[in-house]
Amino acid sequence: MLDGLTARPVLAAVVLFVTYPIFNIIYNIFFHPLAKIPGPWSWGCSRFPFIHALIKGTIVHDIEKLHRKYGPVLRIAPDEVTFAKAEAWNDIFQLRQDHQQFLKDPVWWKAQPGQPDSLLSAINPDMHARIRKLLVPGFTPRALRAQEPIVQRYVNLLVERLTERVADLGKESKGKQVEMDIAPWFQYATFDIFGDLGFGESFDCLEHSRYHPWIELLFNSVKAAAFVISARFYPLVDGLLMKCIPPSLKKMQSDHFQQIVDKVQRRLNWELERPDLMSHVIEVSKSNEGLPIGVINSTFAILTTAGSETTATALCGTLNYLVAQPITLAILVKEIRDAFPSGDNMTLDALKDLPYLNAVLNEGLRLCPPIPWVLPRRVPVGGDTVCGVWLPGGTPVSIQQWTLNRDPTYFHSSLSFCPERWLPEASSNPKSEFFNDQRQAINPFSVGPRNCMGQHLAWAEMRLILSKLLWNFDFESIEGKTFKWEELRTFLLVEKKPMEVRINVRPA
Repeated sequence: MLDGLTARPVLAAVVLFVTYPIFNIIYNIFFHPLAKIPGPWSWGCSRFPFIHALIKGTIVHDIEKLHRKYGPVLRIAPDEVTFAKAEAWNDIFQLRQDHQQFLKDPVWWKAQPGQPDSLLSAINPDMHARIRKLLVPGFTPRALRAQEPIVQRYVNLLVERLTERVADLGKESKGKQVEMDIAPWFQYATFDIFGDLGFGESFDCLEHSRYHPWIELLFNSVKAAAFVISARFYPLVDGLLMKCIPPSLKKMQSDHFQQIVDKVQRRLNWELERPDLMSHVIEVSKSNEGLPIGVINSTFAILTTAGSETTATALCGTLNYLVAQPITLAILVKEIRDAFPSGDNMTLDALKDLPYLNAVLNEGLRLCPPIPWVLPRRVPVGGDTVCGVWLPGGTPVSIQQWTLNRDPTYFHSSLSFCPERWLPEASSNPKSEFFNDQRQAINPFSVGPRNCMGQHLAWAEMRLILSKLLWNFDFESIEGKTFKWEELRTFLLVEKKPMEVRINVRPA
C-alpha cells in the first residue's frame, strides 16, 4: 500500500512532464492572445525555430521569407510579433499622444550582470534621457564642424596607407593587376576616427594596417552573443550558462572592458581642451549633473562599436554594389572628380551638395542596413495597437528593416541597386518609375527619442571616405570573387566576408 502511495506522485510528475509541452503547444496555436496573428504554426507554438535561426545567423532572411508568405504582420514566437510596415516606426518608436511609451525588451537590452547601465541598455526613459543629454552636444552639426580636422586626418591616412599597400602588392604581383580585400580598411578608418573623437587616441588600425586586439575580440564574440541572448529566453538555462563561464573567459571579458575604462580615464585626465565627444562629458562631470563613472565607461564601450562597425558595414555594402555596376560607379566617380579638382579641398559641407553621392549612400543604406532587424520593444501594460493590430501588454514587437526595405509594394525594382530613386526628380516627376516609392519607410538611424544621435557623424564619414577613395583610386569587381550582400549572415552584427576588388591608384 505504501509503495502505491509513493508511486502516485512520481507517476503524476511523469504525466505532467510529458503532457505539459503538448498542452502548451495546443494553447499557443489555438488559444494564445496572438493565435490569430499570421505566421507558421511551428514558430507560433515554440521559441525553438526563432532561436535556431538566430544562432545560425539566418534570422533576417528566414523572417523575410515568412513575411513574403504571411504578410507584413508576423508572429515569430508564441509571444512575439514583428512588422514590415512603415507605420510601425511611428507606432513603436515615437511618443504617441494618449499612448504609453514602448520600452526596450530586457531580454535583448538589459546590461550584463554586474555591469552599469549604458546609453543603449538603459531601459528606464528618465535614465536614458539623462545619459543622452550629457552626450548629445558632442554629436551636433556644430560639434561636427569643429571635429572635421580629426575626421579628415584619418581619411587622408586611409588613402595614404592604401596607396602604399597597392604599391607593395603591385611589386609582388610583378605587373599584374592588384587585387585586395577592401572590407577591413573601412573598419580600420571608422574605429580609428571614433577612437580619437571618443578617447583622444585612435586604435592605430591604420597606422599598423591591422585590427587592434580589442576590435578582434569584439568581432570574435558576436556569435557567442547570439547564444547568450537565446539563453535569456529560459531563465534557468541563463543562470546555468552564467555559472558555467570559465574563469579564463571571464578574465578575457574583464580585460577587454578594462581597455576602454583605461582609455576613458586617460581622456578624463587630459587637461588639453579639444572638440571631441568627451569634452562636454568632462565639463559636466565637474558639476553635480555628471554621471557615475561606470555609466560613462559602459556607454563609451558600446558607442565604440555602434559608432564604428555600423558605418563600416554601410560603406562596405555600398561599394560592393557599386563595383558590381560599372555604369553606376562611373556616374558617381565623375560627379566626385568634377566637383573637386583636388582631393585636398574636399570638405564635409561641400560633399553634402553632391546629389548622386547622397543618392548612392541612401540606396546603400536601404539594401545594406547596418541594423537589419530593429530589436524588440515591449507593448506597455494594458495593451496597445501597432499598425492597427491590438496586442496585449508585454508583447515584444520589432521592425524588420531588411524585409521592409526590399518590399516590392514600397519600392520599384526593390531588389535592385538604383540610386536614381533618391534623386530629386524621382519624387517630383510623375513619369519617373520611382515616383511612387515610399522613401519615408527607410529609417536606418531609427526614429523617436532613442534615434541614433551619431547620424551626422556617420553621414560625414560615409560621404568623405567613399568620395576620397573614388577620387584617388579606380575600383573594379573581380570575376569569380564577388559575393551577394544577401548571402551574409546576421548575428547582432552583419558577418563580413572578404570583399576582393581590383584597385589601382588613379593616374596623375
